Amino acid sequence: MKIVNEVITVTSVGYRPTFHLLTDEIEGIIRGHNIKEGLCTIYTSHTTCSVITQEKSFDKTYTDLEYLQQDFIEIFDAIIPVCKREGQYLHPGPLLTEFSAQHGEEKPQTLNTDAHLRSALIGRSESMGIVEGKLDRGMFGHIYFIDFDQTCTRERKIKIQIIGQ
Repeated sequence: MKIVNEVITVTSVGYRPTFHLLTDEIEGIIRGHNIKEGLCTIYTSHTTCSVITQEKSFDKTYTDLEYLQQDFIEIFDAIIPVCKREGQYLHPGPLLTEFSAQHGEEKPQTLNTDAHLRSALIGRSESMGIVEGKLDRGMFGHIYFIDFDQTCTRERKIKIQIIGQ
């Protein structure tokens, strides 16, 4: 039995949710470590981001989102509106704003409550089996990392842990 830990780094575009397709890169990690059977977990520690398995839509909007991704965002906009102004949500309060400032984050960057709520609903990880050297993701499943934070461009890390042989 072998344990593999890898990190994929991506950069979000900022000012709109960003989707990163990770399927090929993760399957490359599996091949690179010669894992034939096991379990792969894809996760992020960023609290405004999610990892999902979803169908690839292929067709794209003018903002470069796949149609299914655009539909996903529009549904979220209806139930969790984008944080556009201070006081729209209780979060962030004065204590968090002070804490964030001590860690290099400016006030506008803390106005991302919608991203925290969206991430909490979707979750920050996916796990799937590895069978005969490939992710058991079905015919249409692809792995996406979503950065819901729209306040600025950010570098994000996605962690891959594989337990297998």
